[in-house]
Amino acid sequence: MTVCIDNAKHPLIIDIGPHFSIVAREYRENYFPYWEQQLLSTKSKNFKSSSGKMTSIGKTIKEISTPHRKGDIRINPEFVVLEDAHIKGFSLGKDYQRMYSYYRNHIKSFAHIISSLYK
Repeated sequence: MTVCIDNAKHPLIIDIGPHFSIVAREYRENYFPYWEQQLLSTKSKNFKSSSGKMTSIGKTIKEISTPHRKGDIRINPEFVVLEDAHIKGFSLGKDYQRMYSYYRNHIKSFAHIISSLYK
C-alpha cells in the first residue's frame, strides 16, 4: 500500500513476520536527506533473519498518514534502519500491529486497521 510520509508517497508493507518495523538503509539514503542526523540508538538489540544476522544502523521515527473517510489516520512508528535489508519502502512489523490492534483481513484499507480510533 502507499502512505504519506514527510509529504511524499512511499510504499508500506504490513508484514506479519518480523517483530519490529524496518526500513532499508539504501531506501533511506535515496528518499530522505539528512537521515543519519535523525537516527536513534539500537545498541542493545540483536536483529536476525532466516538468512543470518542483520546489521542495525539505528532507528528512526516517521509519521505515517493515510486517508480515511472520517479524517486522516496518523501513527508514529519506530523503524529500525537495517544495512542489509532488501525492501523497497517501509515494513510495518508486529510491534505496531499489536499496539494498534491491526486486523489482517482488512489490510487493503489501512483505514480499517486501527480498531479503537473512531469509536
